[in-house]
Amino acid sequence: MAYNVLLVDDSAAMRSFVRRVLELSGLEVGRCLQAGNGQEALDVLRNEWVDVVLTDINMPTMDGEQFVRRMVEDESLRSIPVLVVSTDKTDRRVRQMLTLGAKGYVTKPFLPETLRAELEKVLGANHDG
Repeated sequence: MAYNVLLVDDSAAMRSFVRRVLELSGLEVGRCLQAGNGQEALDVLRNEWVDVVLTDINMPTMDGEQFVRRMVEDESLRSIPVLVVSTDKTDRRVRQMLTLGAKGYVTKPFLPETLRAELEKVLGANHDG
Protein backbone atom coordinates (compact mmCIF):
# COMPACT_ATOMS: atom_id res chain seq x y z
CA MET A 1 0.00 0.00 0.00
CA ALA A 2 1.37 3.41 -0.98
CA TYR A 3 1.09 6.12 1.64
CA ASN A 4 0.18 9.73 0.94
CA VAL A 5 2.58 11.93 2.90
CA LEU A 6 2.41 15.61 3.84
CA LEU A 7 5.77 17.31 4.49
CA VAL A 8 5.52 20.47 6.59
CA ASP A 9 8.64 22.63 6.84
CA ASP A 10 9.32 26.30 6.13
CA SER A 11 12.46 25.35 4.20
CA ALA A 12 11.78 24.18 0.62
CA ALA A 13 15.28 22.67 0.60
CA MET A 14 14.51 20.62 3.71
CA ARG A 15 11.19 19.45 2.24
CA SER A 16 13.07 18.30 -0.87
CA PHE A 17 15.68 16.57 1.28
CA VAL A 18 13.06 14.73 3.36
CA ARG A 19 11.22 13.72 0.18
CA ARG A 20 14.48 12.30 -1.22
CA VAL A 21 15.18 10.43 2.02
CA LEU A 22 11.63 9.03 1.88
CA GLU A 23 12.33 7.74 -1.63
CA LEU A 24 15.63 6.21 -0.51
CA SER A 25 14.00 4.60 2.54
CA GLY A 26 12.07 2.15 0.36
CA LEU A 27 8.75 3.06 1.97
CA GLU A 28 6.03 2.98 -0.65
CA VAL A 29 4.93 6.59 -1.10
CA GLY A 30 1.96 7.58 -3.23
CA ARG A 31 1.55 11.36 -3.25
CA CYS A 32 4.01 13.60 -1.44
CA LEU A 33 2.28 16.89 -0.61
CA GLN A 34 4.06 19.89 0.90
CA ALA A 35 3.30 22.89 3.09
CA GLY A 36 5.50 25.72 4.39
CA ASN A 37 3.85 26.05 7.81
CA GLY A 38 1.08 24.65 9.98
CA GLN A 39 -1.65 26.84 8.51
CA GLU A 40 -0.81 25.76 4.95
CA ALA A 41 -0.74 22.15 6.19
CA LEU A 42 -4.24 22.44 7.69
CA ASP A 43 -5.48 23.80 4.35
CA VAL A 44 -3.93 20.81 2.54
CA LEU A 45 -5.40 18.34 5.05
CA ARG A 46 -8.90 19.74 4.53
CA ASN A 47 -8.66 19.08 0.78
CA GLU A 48 -6.44 16.00 0.37
CA TRP A 49 -6.29 12.44 1.72
CA VAL A 50 -3.10 12.08 3.76
CA ASP A 51 -1.93 8.95 5.63
CA VAL A 52 0.87 10.57 7.63
CA VAL A 53 2.28 14.04 8.34
CA LEU A 54 5.97 14.83 8.82
CA THR A 55 6.35 18.23 10.44
CA ASP A 56 9.09 20.52 11.61
CA ILE A 57 8.55 22.53 14.81
CA ASN A 58 10.10 25.95 14.18
CA MET A 59 8.13 27.64 11.39
CA PRO A 60 6.54 31.08 10.84
CA THR A 61 2.78 31.75 10.83
CA MET A 62 1.87 28.51 12.65
CA ASP A 63 4.63 26.40 14.19
CA GLY A 64 4.63 22.62 14.57
CA GLU A 65 3.42 22.74 18.16
CA GLN A 66 0.36 24.84 17.26
CA PHE A 67 -0.22 22.67 14.19
CA VAL A 68 -0.25 19.40 16.18
CA ARG A 69 -2.61 20.98 18.73
CA ARG A 70 -5.00 22.06 15.96
CA MET A 71 -4.93 18.58 14.38
CA VAL A 72 -5.74 16.90 17.70
CA GLU A 73 -8.61 19.35 18.31
CA ASP A 74 -10.13 18.58 14.88
CA GLU A 75 -12.15 15.38 14.91
CA SER A 76 -11.60 14.79 11.18
CA LEU A 77 -7.80 15.18 11.48
CA ARG A 78 -6.85 13.69 14.85
CA SER A 79 -6.54 10.13 13.54
CA ILE A 80 -3.79 11.12 11.05
CA PRO A 81 -0.44 10.24 12.63
CA VAL A 82 2.15 13.00 12.95
CA LEU A 83 5.89 12.39 12.92
CA VAL A 84 7.98 15.35 14.12
CA VAL A 85 11.19 15.94 12.16
CA SER A 86 13.28 18.53 13.99
CA THR A 87 16.80 19.60 14.90
CA ASP A 88 15.63 20.07 18.52
CA LYS A 89 16.61 16.85 20.28
CA THR A 90 16.14 17.96 23.89
CA ASP A 91 14.22 15.48 26.03
CA ARG A 92 11.84 18.26 27.09
CA ARG A 93 10.88 19.07 23.48
CA VAL A 94 10.52 15.42 22.44
CA ARG A 95 8.27 14.70 25.46
CA GLN A 96 6.29 17.88 24.83
CA MET A 97 5.51 17.01 21.21
CA LEU A 98 4.63 13.39 22.02
CA THR A 99 2.38 14.57 24.86
CA LEU A 100 0.63 17.00 22.48
CA GLY A 101 -0.23 14.11 20.16
CA ALA A 102 2.69 13.45 17.83
CA LYS A 103 3.17 9.70 17.32
CA GLY A 104 6.92 9.81 16.68
CA TYR A 105 9.98 12.04 16.66
CA VAL A 106 13.08 11.98 14.45
CA THR A 107 15.96 14.42 14.84
CA LYS A 108 17.74 15.97 11.86
CA PRO A 109 20.01 14.84 10.34
CA PHE A 110 18.78 11.26 9.97
CA LEU A 111 19.36 8.21 7.81
CA PRO A 112 16.74 6.76 5.44
CA GLU A 113 16.59 3.62 7.62
CA THR A 114 15.82 5.72 10.71
CA LEU A 115 13.01 7.56 8.96
CA ARG A 116 11.56 4.35 7.55
CA ALA A 117 11.66 2.57 10.93
CA GLU A 118 9.93 5.47 12.66
CA LEU A 119 7.32 5.80 9.90
CA GLU A 120 6.58 2.06 9.99
CA LYS A 121 6.13 2.29 13.75
CA VAL A 122 3.86 5.34 13.45
CA LEU A 123 1.82 3.91 10.56
CA GLY A 124 1.59 0.49 12.18
CA ALA A 125 0.31 2.04 15.38
CA ASN A 126 -2.24 4.00 13.37
CA HIS A 127 -3.47 1.08 11.28
CA ASP A 128 -3.58 -1.38 14.18
CA GLY A 129 -5.57 0.90 16.45
